[in-house]
Amino acid sequence: MEASMNLLHDAGIQATCWLQEHFQGSQDWFLFISFAADLRNAFFVLFPIWFHISESVGIRLIWVAVIGDWLNLVFKWILFGERPYWWVHETDYYGNTSAPEVQQFPLTCETGPGSPSGHAMGAAGVYYVMVTALLSTAMGKKQSRTLKYWVLWMVLWMGFWAVQVCVCLSRVFIAAHFPHQVIAGVISGMAVAKTFQHIRCIYHASLRRYLGVTFFLFSFALGFYLLLLALGVDLLWTLERAQRWCAHPEWVHIDTTPFASLLRNLGILFGLGLALNSHMYLESCRGKQGQQLPFRLGCIAASLLVLHLFDAFKPPSHMQLLFYVLSFCKSTAVPLATVGLIPYCISQLLATQDKKAA
Repeated sequence: MEASMNLLHDAGIQATCWLQEHFQGSQDWFLFISFAADLRNAFFVLFPIWFHISESVGIRLIWVAVIGDWLNLVFKWILFGERPYWWVHETDYYGNTSAPEVQQFPLTCETGPGSPSGHAMGAAGVYYVMVTALLSTAMGKKQSRTLKYWVLWMVLWMGFWAVQVCVCLSRVFIAAHFPHQVIAGVISGMAVAKTFQHIRCIYHASLRRYLGVTFFLFSFALGFYLLLLALGVDLLWTLERAQRWCAHPEWVHIDTTPFASLLRNLGILFGLGLALNSHMYLESCRGKQGQQLPFRLGCIAASLLVLHLFDAFKPPSHMQLLFYVLSFCKSTAVPLATVGLIPYCISQLLATQDKKAA
């Protein structure tokens, strides 16, 4: 088994070296793709847009992203996936011969296990939700599939796969993942998104259900971690390797650790539950103004602006516990602002203007 994995990893290293040699001029493009594929952009950019266009799509996008990333964490803890930038130094596969030179970048030194790729899994799940939502809208209530529909179908799915290929190549290029890890990520992400197409209860979930799901996801992950720790398995082994083999210590960020992503995602889900069950949401998005296009466009613009400013706040990383707590709170505030606070403020402003006009 180890010999087979060494062969697979070596093939991945050769692919990384080939990409870095032949596409060195595309370095900025690959780094941008890796940045854009981060789930943070799904929460801070895509979710505000989609929620105020179609609430059901926005809600499904959050559930797919959160559950998908949670499953990604569990898979990583089970599979113990290596990463190219440290494997090439740790392995004895090359014996007395010199190991291939693998270039590192500011986004290379992630600290969690490598399989499956979280970026590939997240991008596949999120973009699958968006593509299927657009196709469902194009089909209409009559479920008619005209020539225009099939042209749109072809364009959207070609765009979907173009994005996935770019994300996969980007992750391999920067030596953050092996090719088999990004392929597994794409397949897993699509499977999660496909599953949530058939789950209807998420659109009418109560705050109690959101609390229950959040508590279960946290308890399971923490319990699984403690169980393996009791069995002598250190699930944070990757952090030591990242710190040892990263070319620049400042490239190792605490927000790439497994627990950081876990608390970020749980904060998003918990915040969505609070927002959807708040009086601010009921009075604004569910009120008369909630169906008006100017109101929705205003909510999108204001949400994007506020969240962009809010994202500039970076929790202090020198104290891990404080960092995790503030990350959870920051994530909780994202859907609270997008779904509750901002629409409520805009609705009150428009109502005041209507009273003055009357």
